[in-house]
Amino acid sequence: MPFISENIQIKPRNPLFCSILANTIFSTFPGVSGAGPGPEETLYTPILDSELIITGNIVSMPVKPNTPTGCPTPATITRAMMNLTGLKPLFINAGLKFKPVIPVLDALGNCSGDSRIEPSLPDAEGLFQRGKWIGDFFSQISDMLVLGECVPGGTTTALCVARALGYEMRVSSSFSKNPVKLKEEIAARTLDRLKLKRVTEPIQIMKEAGDPMMPVATGIASSYKGKLFLAGGTQMMAVAALIKRMGKIPPAVVTTSYVRDDPSADIIRTSRNIGIDMIYIDPGFENIGIPGLARYCIGEVKEGMGAGGALMLASILAKSEEEIRDAIRTTVGLYI
Repeated sequence: MPFISENIQIKPRNPLFCSILANTIFSTFPGVSGAGPGPEETLYTPILDSELIITGNIVSMPVKPNTPTGCPTPATITRAMMNLTGLKPLFINAGLKFKPVIPVLDALGNCSGDSRIEPSLPDAEGLFQRGKWIGDFFSQISDMLVLGECVPGGTTTALCVARALGYEMRVSSSFSKNPVKLKEEIAARTLDRLKLKRVTEPIQIMKEAGDPMMPVATGIASSYKGKLFLAGGTQMMAVAALIKRMGKIPPAVVTTSYVRDDPSADIIRTSRNIGIDMIYIDPGFENIGIPGLARYCIGEVKEGMGAGGALMLASILAKSEEEIRDAIRTTVGLYI
């Protein structure tokens, strides 16, 4: 396929890249998330990735930005695109377990809990309203927003929310082998609880089964006046489904070809069922000359930290495919 699946005719004057950081307790369940060297360490991943993008280094822990198999984190791709375009990224703390060490907008949320047994996000309404305020603020400083996320374990909350909305959605995974059975068991128990409570409204669904990223993202989408793209895979598809249930036209979702090609997720069918416009980026990692990045092509990692959206943004800002790949080689090469 081409580098980008469609020709986007936009010439923004003040583009903004922003990523929403959050935690869900599900990432600490063994086998749910591969976004860290171990289950408990996944709670630090959004902080470490945002550090890398802002400073070029992970300073709060003595670790390299690679998976245990040597696959570079998507944050290195996002950093490469920020360096290439000269843009300064912004981060939102929607609900982290630990305090970030880089400047963030704080939405005053908390790590979400176990939706199988209790409401996972009691302050969903407050987070949504604070998201609306952020969307209004972003409207004053930008005319195009690429909104990413970093939520280890977030595909599990996305599955719960999408199913609660009535969609037979399947979700992707940072693992090459998706732990489908484990996620389905969590979603089934969550839905059993929600059915007893007759939960149907989107804010209530997020309160009962969502993670902190979701109400902040839907709040931003409800108030932002410029052109908005949701940058991510099946997590952002769930956000788009929430936006649609709220009676608004969902923004396009930008993701990588590696998420699109995940047979365990089947996002082409799901996006059609929901009614989402999808934009796919093919970075060509099979020919980029870095073995770790080639692992994306066999289903490891696939996407994260808005990497697909950052690649699209560089293309919109008239950077060539070769410039983009050279920037990725240079940045990733620093951490090998």
